[in-house]
Amino acid sequence: MTLEEQVKAIVQALVDKKGVDVKAYDVRGVSGLCDYYVVATGTAAPHVKALIAAAQAVMKENGVESYRTSGDRDSGWVVVDYVDVVVHAFSPEARAYYAIERLWKDAKEVSF
Repeated sequence: MTLEEQVKAIVQALVDKKGVDVKAYDVRGVSGLCDYYVVATGTAAPHVKALIAAAQAVMKENGVESYRTSGDRDSGWVVVDYVDVVVHAFSPEARAYYAIERLWKDAKEVSF
């Protein structure tokens, strides 16, 4: 599975779970942390949990295991690190507060 296929599968899983404002960014050349990052907003803590579970399920189905998962749905921010692809799921308040997209404002948004 290529990186682009991984990102597309994650985005689709998040959209299927009714993730809000799902976006993917190509951060190659902008960040040394990963190649892509995906961001989504959940409407409440259980929704954030469901978004992360959906991303993890689709990646596991495709034989890709996460390096680690950080955060807590109750904190409003959960991150799943697949080394080359990092998935962020936020509550609306946490996404507005952290404004993570501004960290890589020079990154190219990827659309599928």
